[in-house]
Amino acid sequence: MWDLSCRDWADRLRAGRSLVPDLPLFREEAGIAVEFFDRLRLPDVPGTPLLRDAAGPWFRDIIASLFGSRDPDSNVRHIREVLTLVGKGNSKTTYSAALMMVALLMNTRPRAEYLLVGPTQAISDLAYSQAAGMVELDRELTKRFQVREHLKEIVDRASRAKLKVKTFDLDILTGPRPVGVLVDELHLLGRHAATGKVLRQIRGGLEKSTEGFLAMITTQSDEPPVGAFREELNMARAIRDGRFQGRMLPVLYEFPDDIARSPDAWQDPATWPMVMPNLGRSLHLDSLMRDWEAERAKGEHAIRIWASQHLNIEIGLGLKTDRWRGADHWEGATDDSITLESLLARCEVIVAGIDGGGLDDLLALVLLGREIGTRHWLAWGRAWAHETVLDRRRSEAALLRDFEAADELAIVADIEAGFAELADIVAQVNDAGLLARVGLDPMGVGAIVDALAERGVAGEDKVVGISQGWTLSGAIKTAEIKLASKTLLHAGQRIAAWAVGNAKVEPKGNALTITKQVAGAGKIDPLMALLDAVALMSRNPESLGPSVYAERDMMVI
Repeated sequence: MWDLSCRDWADRLRAGRSLVPDLPLFREEAGIAVEFFDRLRLPDVPGTPLLRDAAGPWFRDIIASLFGSRDPDSNVRHIREVLTLVGKGNSKTTYSAALMMVALLMNTRPRAEYLLVGPTQAISDLAYSQAAGMVELDRELTKRFQVREHLKEIVDRASRAKLKVKTFDLDILTGPRPVGVLVDELHLLGRHAATGKVLRQIRGGLEKSTEGFLAMITTQSDEPPVGAFREELNMARAIRDGRFQGRMLPVLYEFPDDIARSPDAWQDPATWPMVMPNLGRSLHLDSLMRDWEAERAKGEHAIRIWASQHLNIEIGLGLKTDRWRGADHWEGATDDSITLESLLARCEVIVAGIDGGGLDDLLALVLLGREIGTRHWLAWGRAWAHETVLDRRRSEAALLRDFEAADELAIVADIEAGFAELADIVAQVNDAGLLARVGLDPMGVGAIVDALAERGVAGEDKVVGISQGWTLSGAIKTAEIKLASKTLLHAGQRIAAWAVGNAKVEPKGNALTITKQVAGAGKIDPLMALLDAVALMSRNPESLGPSVYAERDMMVI
């Protein structure tokens, strides 16, 4: 297996070098493929220039690598997949169409089938239109290929091989055994629960031919990456970084961590050329800067969308204009060292907030501890969902499965099992002598209260109702202030970030409310559990843990 890692990718980006590593390509095959690519014309640009003159060298490297990895003697392709992550405006759809035309021109298999697949019919048709235009602009290509507009396919008159358009759908893509598939805008498919199944169908079909390939090209998601998109992106990063051996060539135009994590750095136009390989061709820095300034004036939400689409900045929170202001400071208040075990070791007192629990809700628990010495508030949580939620909210099913894989959510066949697990965690805190109180929405909590009582957590001094609605306004504002000052730190769990990003605020006179009705379809139960815990911790519960002086052997009697 070829080594497709590119461990020096960050240095290459900074130097403006290719992200394709040095590979043992079959040079004649690679050269023919690049020559075919260069002879194609851009059908939607004035003057219809040749790609030799118009295209960036970055994509030629992809063409050379994919087609130069096929051994002409054995017909075995050593690079079976490519994942290209590149920002909006870098001609990725046009270049993708050209890649599939090169595939037809390089094809050696009679009646081979090549597919252009998009998340919507419109995106698929756009790529097909570019490919058809390239054929129609070349006299030799019009002799060799028949463009069947009514069927959205291009047929090789000699071999009967064809390039067809398909929409990304399990029913549509079940059965075909293509030789090559290009999937455009993979990020748009992340939230669809069936995406993983469809990709498995495609890969299964491609395995029938030794030269089969899957090319995926996409921008970054304008929401936190989820589902199959997140899985494919993580796999590509692992191969790029040398943490995994695979047959996927990763070409990822994303900033190194030191820039990606620093808004001052990635908002500086001087860094943008690193992730814009087509700059000076389909993209121009002056117009991008004007567009950036216009979006920045609209606020944080617009900034993040622009950055995700043009700079491939991965979004942690989907911020909205009517968002909870604590969301602005959420990512900056992360402490990855916070776990259930570390809370028990670091805190002098802990409160628990609980929300949800219906069959259509998440059941959420948040433990909020006051740290010994610093008196910082430390938050950690867990959630449960009844398995029927996956059917009732299919748009969120892939995301919920991600949370389950991260061990932040348990999907249970019986919600009573969720109540029991929650009560076990609370009892563990109580047995450690650190539990001050448990706060929860007083509506419909009988089963939770019973589960807690069975484990010795009972009584008005331990389990209290927390009024919801406008009465949580104080907790909402307290959490905002403490997140901004980093005196409320959280464990960086993705399910919590999701809930925070879903939250919308509605003014009620001088008060604020965050409610499920206002938040819409997005779940906010983990955030509501946190606010219940904040309401309790704001009452300054008495320390139940060991004295900080005793811990440090400084006690004087």
